[in-house]
Amino acid sequence: MHCRRSSKWAMAVAVGGLAVLALLPLPATAGAGDAPAAVAPADVVSPAATEGGTPPVASPAAEPRGGGKGASEAALGPAKVVTGIYINDIQDIDFRTNSFSADFYAWFRWKDGDLTPAKTMEFMNRYQPNDHLRESLFEDPKDMPDGSKYAIVRAQGRFSTKFELDKYPFDEQRLTIVFEDTINGDGRQVYVADKPAVTLNPYITLPGFKIGRPRLDIVENLYPTNFGDQTVAEQEAYSRASVVLPITRPLGALSLKTFVPVLLIIVCSGLALLIRPQHVDGRIGLSITALLTLVALQLTAASSLPDVDYLTMLDKVYLASYAFILLVLARVAATSWSVADEAREGRVAGRDRVLALLIGLVYLLVLAGIGADSLVNS
Repeated sequence: MHCRRSSKWAMAVAVGGLAVLALLPLPATAGAGDAPAAVAPADVVSPAATEGGTPPVASPAAEPRGGGKGASEAALGPAKVVTGIYINDIQDIDFRTNSFSADFYAWFRWKDGDLTPAKTMEFMNRYQPNDHLRESLFEDPKDMPDGSKYAIVRAQGRFSTKFELDKYPFDEQRLTIVFEDTINGDGRQVYVADKPAVTLNPYITLPGFKIGRPRLDIVENLYPTNFGDQTVAEQEAYSRASVVLPITRPLGALSLKTFVPVLLIIVCSGLALLIRPQHVDGRIGLSITALLTLVALQLTAASSLPDVDYLTMLDKVYLASYAFILLVLARVAATSWSVADEAREGRVAGRDRVLALLIGLVYLLVLAGIGADSLVNS
């Protein structure tokens, strides 16, 4: 009797357990041909994605910004190379050869590791290239705290610049140093001016000139050729940096040295009209001597200048002076035949004094006009 009750109690417990199991949710089971599911990391391609023939797609977190190097360059534009100049000295200016000597430092900072701007930079207006000295202060670029590279070079040599002499000797000249990259066009590299862009040696002097405030101009220089390179476009632009150093001549000292001798010659020539008309030889000799002295003075003044196809301000002054002396000579020659009569000689002498005054006034007005024209066009 006791055994039967026990078996009935065991059967009841078994049935209750089966009922509880039936009420619980069954876990999903994989099919016979299915691979076990796996969770892929964010930057790893899931193997399950490749089984059904779907090509693997990388997670966006694994893709470089911009879609790779080419897309990155297109998005960010050309690499920027910060550049600056320290002018140590200007040794010589030669107006006949349109050149000057300079000693300076040029530095570069950049972040693109593929660039070497200090080595690929080229001076575009070198004069006598074989005499140029160029040396890098560092064998390898120096790392900067902001992650950029730094290089500096020292350059010495003569540079060509085209002087404008139409206002000489009151001209203002601009000494220029021009450089570009020999390899990379402005689609790959552009120059950016540092702050400050150009610095002058505080002790620099240039005899005969006053040095103005320098500047650094950066422009796009388009070449109308690809230089025979079929891998580039027919026209390619390069970033060009130009150091401009303005210089002027001191007006006070230069005016005394240039125009006082000319005025003394003019005064001596005008005195010929104040000599008695009967002394024809003396009057003509004084005028001829003044003319020859003026010619020699002009040749000396022009010896340091190149041959140009226009008149400088000093040339115009000499032309006005020649005209003054020639008028005096013409007057002396015209009155040389009418001085035999003493009565007529007195009248000729009076007219000569008036004529000397008039010619002198006209001469001064012409000089004033020449100076005003130079100031207006400056």
